[in-house]
Amino acid sequence: MFPASRYSSKAHRCIRALKSIQTDHAAPQLYTTLHRRTCSSVSTPRITTHYTIHPREKDPRWEGVEMERFADEADVVIVGGGPAGLSAAIRLKQLANEQEKELRVCLVEKASQIGAHILSGACLEPTALNELIPDWKERGAPLNTPVTEDVFSILTEKYRIPVPILPGLPMVNHGNYIVRLGNFVRWLGEQAEELGVELYPGYAAAEVLFHEDGSVKGIATNDVGIAKDGSPKDVFERGMELHAKVTLFGEGCHGHLAKQLYKQFNLRENCEPQTYAIGLKEVWSIDEKKWRPGRVEHTVGWPLNRNTYGGSFLYHLNEGEPLVALGLVVGLDYTNPYLSPFREFQRWKHHPSVAPTLEGGTRIAYGARALNEGGLQSIPKLTFPGGLLIGCSPGFMNVPKIKGTHTAMKSGMLAAEAIFPKVTAESVDSETAGLHVPEYADSLKNSWVWKEMYAVRNIRPSFHNYFGLYGGMVYTGIFYWIFRGKEPWTLKHCGLDAHQLKPAKDCTPIEYPKPDGKISFDLLSSVALSGTNHEGDQPAHLTLRDDSVPVGQNLAIYDGPEQRFCPAGVYEYVPLETGDGMRLQINAQNCVHCKTCDIKDPSQNINWVVPEGGGGPAYNGM
Repeated sequence: MFPASRYSSKAHRCIRALKSIQTDHAAPQLYTTLHRRTCSSVSTPRITTHYTIHPREKDPRWEGVEMERFADEADVVIVGGGPAGLSAAIRLKQLANEQEKELRVCLVEKASQIGAHILSGACLEPTALNELIPDWKERGAPLNTPVTEDVFSILTEKYRIPVPILPGLPMVNHGNYIVRLGNFVRWLGEQAEELGVELYPGYAAAEVLFHEDGSVKGIATNDVGIAKDGSPKDVFERGMELHAKVTLFGEGCHGHLAKQLYKQFNLRENCEPQTYAIGLKEVWSIDEKKWRPGRVEHTVGWPLNRNTYGGSFLYHLNEGEPLVALGLVVGLDYTNPYLSPFREFQRWKHHPSVAPTLEGGTRIAYGARALNEGGLQSIPKLTFPGGLLIGCSPGFMNVPKIKGTHTAMKSGMLAAEAIFPKVTAESVDSETAGLHVPEYADSLKNSWVWKEMYAVRNIRPSFHNYFGLYGGMVYTGIFYWIFRGKEPWTLKHCGLDAHQLKPAKDCTPIEYPKPDGKISFDLLSSVALSGTNHEGDQPAHLTLRDDSVPVGQNLAIYDGPEQRFCPAGVYEYVPLETGDGMRLQINAQNCVHCKTCDIKDPSQNINWVVPEGGGGPAYNGM
């Protein structure tokens, strides 16, 4: 956590209140075979014990428990300490300092430290950073690796086919930087703190609060001290409330609170369903003789078939030691329930053009996260009384560029500029208690973010054709490279990713090679490298709306796809203790917070909610 020495007196009060409800977390645990055997012998009446499914008002164990929450006031509350949230916070305080106005900005982040849940490739386009902090080089921003070489290829099982990167194509990275995004976000946090932003890592925003008129009032952090069976422990403490004139929601891809806001304000009424991908990443230390700092490699094709959207990256960092960041992105609109994104990634590393770079090296980090791929067609309404959506929460990723940091930052900056006049005005003519700022959406649509996303809007959906990958590449070459996205039509996506899976009986099982322990690895040893840790004695935050659905539908129809699309081994089907069937076991402690289960579950029965603050992965510069 950032030191509190520079916080205001109000911040000290808020910190003391927050600290009073924070509990220590147990040492990191991963479920092993031995642990699973122990758990299998314990009969549990139900899988889900979380209060969002089983209300405490109906549970006699909660009778007489004190449920009052401490509340604090700020001008602006920001949920999420990623590029968008921190850019918004920095811009707000810049404006306040320039105009000599008092402005209290509080930012809450569920990770134990700013940047600890951040994962991206990442090849950073510095456009927004140049606007936000023009002297970022002098301030020591960790952009240490300018791109020096761009390579793009199509892979077959044994060969690499080079594809020229023509000027103007999205994959051109001249002027960009290869970064470890977690380190960059941590640096942004330091800049925000210097300006007077109050940062509260380790506190998960669990609930949206509303005024009586229906406008957003703020957020509440999650309760702590709840046992795994859903009962209160002796150390139970209620979360705290943070109220604000305006709340910015920048939770990242498929945010827990954003899902609630979509329904509350019908924000997705006039847009297409969001479509997603899962990105899996590793960092390796390699033989210095194979190290080419500044080199950027992207591929499409093998190991995915032509109708499965995805591709790989391999970036050579320049940070004092021979490091490479590599990964595979797989579109979550795939149809075969037997596909395992994690095992496809492990298989890809054995390609003859990839394996030589890794041979003799050491894998030092692993992680995964979901990405928004819907583009312009899938952006929801961004404003509502009392709040705004920013960053990857609504989804501003430029899919063909595989970049969203610069657009997320700009959205946060535009949000700050839109709300600042209203939150600092002496008198505001507002119809609701929570301020409504529609000017944010207008300024976004007049910015380079919208222009950039409009130009590439048809590239991702163009892959939905008989020729798949190759048809999409032809479309991109003609309508983007030649016409720059000015075609007078907008293509549609195919609907929810969750609805794309075919029944298992209609698909061919995929036989994956066993990991060799040198280049490819098993799932649990990979999750161990993510530093993932959750308090063990708490209700699973992977909640099921109906505990009978996994076996009755997912296993029966799709052969249990959650045990394959999860990149952390959270979901397992294990035999019943009686030996006459199967049950779903949820190893919630393994969860890396990627949200893939919530997105891809064909029954839409899984609802991801926040665990106790501070839990989850502990990425170090991912």
